[in-house]
Amino acid sequence: MLRLWLLVLLCASPLAARAQDNCRLALLLAMDVSSSVDEGEYLLQRDGTAAALESPEVMAAILDGGGGSVALAVYEWSGRRQSTVVLDWTLLGSEADVRAAADVLRRTGRSYSRFPTALGYALGFGATMLTRAPPCERQVIDVSGDGITNDGFGPDLAYRHFPFDGVTVNGLTVLGADPDVREHYEFFVLKGPGAFLETAQGYEGFQEAMRRKLLREVSVRIIGALE
Repeated sequence: MLRLWLLVLLCASPLAARAQDNCRLALLLAMDVSSSVDEGEYLLQRDGTAAALESPEVMAAILDGGGGSVALAVYEWSGRRQSTVVLDWTLLGSEADVRAAADVLRRTGRSYSRFPTALGYALGFGATMLTRAPPCERQVIDVSGDGITNDGFGPDLAYRHFPFDGVTVNGLTVLGADPDVREHYEFFVLKGPGAFLETAQGYEGFQEAMRRKLLREVSVRIIGALE
């Protein structure tokens, strides 16, 4: 009898009902809050991500793209054990959902500010978060940063020891702080089918780079097959 009541309650839950919807993409945004990012740059990154989500093009791609819904989560990362969830998994099924997610980002206080760049740990954290994402056709980690790995193990060991099967890792590099950041992401961070890199000219260009990146990630891809 107890099991029956639990099943009834689960099925009656709006969240459970929405989880049954077809999901085309589980998108996990990873934002750099290592010590190389000052307070002004952090705000440009945080608020730029929120504004990119609310841009008309991205909003339309999320809601009118067809082929199922988009699930979104966001976390901040820096040192070995300094990864913090900002927005847990949320299904974006309406304009209100997208604006609520953007509002959560704008109201977020920075989790850490004095730790180095541990990309391997950050990617491992992201892979673990994806294990409890809603079931979706694609899984993508979108990791932003302005520096190279300088603490702990690198992305290669993360990819070897964490569950990355079927996961695509895209990158958004912020140019200016480290001359090697672009190559580091190109050769060590990008992973999986269709992985790509966007670049921002300093944090002043972050919002536009994130808008381009989100638009590319959430748009339905039409794939033609030759006989």
